[in-house]
Amino acid sequence: MTKRLNLFTLVTLCTTSLAHAQSWRGDVWITARDTDQRLAKAKTITPKAVAQPTEFKKFIFIDPNAKFQTVVGIGGALTDAAAETYAKLPPAKQREILEAYYSRTNGIGYTFARTSIHSCDFSSESFTYVNDGDSSLDSFDIAHDKQYRIPFIKAAMAEAEKAGHPLKLFVSPWSPPAWMKTNNSMLKGGSLLPEHAATWANYYVKFIRAYEAAGVPIWGLTVQNEPMAVQTWESCVFTADEERDFVKNHLGPTLKKAGLGDKKLIVWDHNRGLMYHRANTILSDKDAAQYVWGVGFHWYLADRFENVRFVQDRFPNIGLVFTEGCAEHYDGDRIGNWQWGERYGESMIHDFNNGVVAWTDWNVVLDERGGPNHVGNFCYAPIHANTKTGELTFMNSYYYLGHFSKFVQPGARRVIASAMWDELLATAFVNPDGSVVAILMNATEDDHEIGLSMNGHAAELTSPKRSMMTVVMREEQAE
Repeated sequence: MTKRLNLFTLVTLCTTSLAHAQSWRGDVWITARDTDQRLAKAKTITPKAVAQPTEFKKFIFIDPNAKFQTVVGIGGALTDAAAETYAKLPPAKQREILEAYYSRTNGIGYTFARTSIHSCDFSSESFTYVNDGDSSLDSFDIAHDKQYRIPFIKAAMAEAEKAGHPLKLFVSPWSPPAWMKTNNSMLKGGSLLPEHAATWANYYVKFIRAYEAAGVPIWGLTVQNEPMAVQTWESCVFTADEERDFVKNHLGPTLKKAGLGDKKLIVWDHNRGLMYHRANTILSDKDAAQYVWGVGFHWYLADRFENVRFVQDRFPNIGLVFTEGCAEHYDGDRIGNWQWGERYGESMIHDFNNGVVAWTDWNVVLDERGGPNHVGNFCYAPIHANTKTGELTFMNSYYYLGHFSKFVQPGARRVIASAMWDELLATAFVNPDGSVVAILMNATEDDHEIGLSMNGHAAELTSPKRSMMTVVMREEQAE
């Protein structure tokens, strides 16, 4: 009969080599349901040398020497809705939001952001930057965005800069202007008219230059938000062949000619289900692929995480970016449901383990109705602000996101985090400063005793039920 051994009452097989292995200490941070722990500093753990882990412990093995993709950043979208909500709050609450997202000491250290090219569903109205039929784009003007959105973005960028990590911003169009489309509407799908393809490509250039002239640098852009969705809000359909040809014949060359070829161009920007087909269609064409930096995706239909890996395996030099996700169908009675954070935790762990380099939440803040939104498509955000009272509500999704963004630095490399039991999800990273970050998620209704092992040394931990745990480990030479 096999005897169940205590973690440190183990058969020592490699005593000599372990004596020279790197030991470590780890700081533990926990968010757990049914407790008051929210990104709470729990304790510091000190491991012991372990030669052979036992089958009866739930071990997580971290191998910091097996390095994979480099992290670009983690963050959320700075939409019109977020900016308008922010603008309605008292200065103290505005400051609280900025620190909550962009400070590393008082917040969760966001380093990545997204915004829209003119309006999207999370705008108070549908609008563009040009007059109808102006194919010369001489009337191009971002005055609309200068009221709320650009000041909000600049405030976020200043806060991130103060924290020592510049904010990378990418931009996405939801639809060309109505007169450029087959349905003569920015809403309900339709497609780009071929005769306006060159003008539409020039529109991206106009936008990037206008924003940068206003003091908002642009890191990258996507071709089209959700190009296979016909929505009641701003939307435009591009088939895979159409997106490939638009990139190859218009957008890519236009950006290059304008001196903007260094902007990171991201294709697809829709759900995981069709991402391999879209990536394969575009990237197998070398004339289109030369302009493409990455493939973006959302989570709204089918959690086919393996498709992320398929794109990574087929096109290993392409950056994979989670460009949007949120909990939909806002209902104030469900704002405290623990499932919202767990959706983020599960997605982020699987996405990073399958090759993602950046991860972007949707709206950073919304009002007490889950808006504003000009088509009633109300959703959840990690922070909700009551614009009447100024009260801020932090959902558990804010803390789950923070278990990644607060500790995983831009430039970090993902490393192996091997879990031996189904109850636990895990991922891990090595930061530029040498610290190793292990992120563990327990979505079960039971506490689990685990062993966290790295470099032949392991520490015992309790993973509380329905929790997220981050352990920041720093190596030290064993005596």
